[in-house]
Amino acid sequence: MAAAGEPRLDHPMAGPVKTEAVVLRSMRYGEADRILHVYTPHRGRISAIAKGVRRTSSRFGGRLEPFFRLRMDLHEGRGELLTVTGAQTVDAYPHLRGDARALDSAARACDAVGRLFETDEPHPGVFNLLCRHLALLDEQTAGTDPSASGRAGALAFRLKLLLAAGLAPQLGACACCGEREHLVGFSGSTGGVVCGACEAASFPLDEAAYDFMTAALGRSLTEIPEASAPALGQVERAIAETLEHHAHLRLMPAAGRTG
Repeated sequence: MAAAGEPRLDHPMAGPVKTEAVVLRSMRYGEADRILHVYTPHRGRISAIAKGVRRTSSRFGGRLEPFFRLRMDLHEGRGELLTVTGAQTVDAYPHLRGDARALDSAARACDAVGRLFETDEPHPGVFNLLCRHLALLDEQTAGTDPSASGRAGALAFRLKLLLAAGLAPQLGACACCGEREHLVGFSGSTGGVVCGACEAASFPLDEAAYDFMTAALGRSLTEIPEASAPALGQVERAIAETLEHHAHLRLMPAAGRTG
């Protein structure tokens, strides 16, 4: 329970709200306003309006742009949109903004979080995961190491999102019959690997793709496993089919053509 004088974060009519947030998307609205989609640790994804932010005299400056991590002061009224009343930068991730591929990777990561976790259900782990991914993109761009912004890094991030959403693919045994050997395919409808006897409705999953998925789910984002382009293609297909069958969701590809 919040202490006396502190705004509550769990009430739908909370009035003043203080929260950390990552700006997922920022859209122009009217002559000088912006509508923001932000992701927070304790309120999930929320939408807010920043009034007058596009005026040169705005006190917010440029900090309400996508991929900023902020401490936000908001006011919650009766409508769906909260109103931004204050914002302080926690991390601007400045280096990724100077690299086209890192910027594209950040956009795809934020889009995935915003669409897969689009409700106000709290997922602190998802918030922390997104912040860590953005920080790695920023650090590795500054260090001229493109691995985090590449396809492998993007797929490792998405696999961890599936885990957080309760959609992690079953990899330890056949998702149809429980067989633990001869796992040769992946079935999106059953949500995991399948054995040779159950592969009718699956696509082939090579050992390299399987190893990438198990390693990515078991390691931190700083330890991205290596895999060939064909193996990563199978991993991306496995993720896409899992989302389509179990979340009825299609995301943009995990990385651009250069990823």
